[in-house]
Amino acid sequence: FKDISDLELTANWFQNKESLQFTYDIFTTLILFALLFVFYLLMKKAWRPQTKAPDAALSQFIAIKKHLSVLLVPVFLILALFSFGTWLMDTVQFDNELSAPGGNLNNVFFDDFFTVLILADVLLLIFSFVHRQSFAKVIRNSGFIISTVMLKLSFSATGLLNISLIVGAVFFGVCILFIYNQYERLSLDADLPTT
Repeated sequence: FKDISDLELTANWFQNKESLQFTYDIFTTLILFALLFVFYLLMKKAWRPQTKAPDAALSQFIAIKKHLSVLLVPVFLILALFSFGTWLMDTVQFDNELSAPGGNLNNVFFDDFFTVLILADVLLLIFSFVHRQSFAKVIRNSGFIISTVMLKLSFSATGLLNISLIVGAVFFGVCILFIYNQYERLSLDADLPTT
């Protein structure tokens, strides 16, 4: 929405850099919305084994995930307060947010947020190696981490590179999930008894 203030409604819309960027952003929003729809559709159609009581190792992994989640809440709250305080001090010191070092809103919180998120994902991936021996699940989880890294990289990019990294990250996640679902169906078909 911040780009709307830079728009100039003129006949040469596609020659104005800000108007062109706004057009890219609008189409990117549609593409992301469609990709997220496909992702959730794939999640809904994913093969799920019949529920059974988790074994001790899986219960331990679930407990680790819960503890990590609880630990992340205060970390994110402290990070948000620190980021906001730093941004506010920079803004007051420089009298406006555009000339302040923290003027880019992506640098205020999301850059650090995604760094912590990636570290948590990598920790969970390492813990999952103990509990999941499935090649497909390890690749799926690694692929989702790669998507998160690509999203983090997009915060340091501008223009079409930023858009490409964001769409690429979501598209990569959708592809990983699609291939994983096919792999699971293949292994499920191999486990079915023949008549």
